[in-house]
Amino acid sequence: MGSENLFHKHKAKQARNLERKRAKRAAYDRVLIVCEGEKTEPNYFQGLCDYYRLNSANIEICGDCGSAPINVVERAKELYRAEKRSGIPFDRVYCVFDKDSHRTYEAALQAVNNAKPKATFFVVNSIPCFEFWLLLHFTYTTSPFCGTESSNSAGDQVLDRLRKYIPSYAKGNHGCFDLLIDQLPQAMENSKRALHSANENGTDNPTTLVHELVEYLQGLGSTNP
Repeated sequence: MGSENLFHKHKAKQARNLERKRAKRAAYDRVLIVCEGEKTEPNYFQGLCDYYRLNSANIEICGDCGSAPINVVERAKELYRAEKRSGIPFDRVYCVFDKDSHRTYEAALQAVNNAKPKATFFVVNSIPCFEFWLLLHFTYTTSPFCGTESSNSAGDQVLDRLRKYIPSYAKGNHGCFDLLIDQLPQAMENSKRALHSANENGTDNPTTLVHELVEYLQGLGSTNP
């Protein structure tokens, strides 16, 4: 009898928590953003959400899945299933990861493409790395970044270029979005131009789809009173 009472109390508590979650949500989409980086990308998107006053009950940002792209996708699927079971599933799930030299990059792309339900999971990839998106706040470039055995990796080359504009930049910095907000329109334009150029030339280096996620989140923010 005692254990049965505990079970019913637990179920009742779960129901109350679920109702509180639903009550706190805004009218727009519920979104999950799962990032390869533990700090850099989550800090950036958290800054964006704060700036546009997006409801924290609608937007969940995760960076605890490790650096391998396939781990990002698997973690995204795991969190999606958990929230679906709770009764308030995510409307969209974004998987944010780099190509750089990751061995599971292609597998991660395929896993997102095959993820169900369709039109729910999205790739936000950067080639070679997320810092290319930050670099586009300052300059437009289509020059490929290619690491060799005798030089820095492609990602390190992007970091070197970025530090010409932000000498103190380090992965995991806080306040990066706020620091770059004035240049965001330029970054959006440069990113779209670079992607168009890459598509025309049959390459992906350098490109990023971060502008697509930023644009989507900006749209959510425009619904705020």
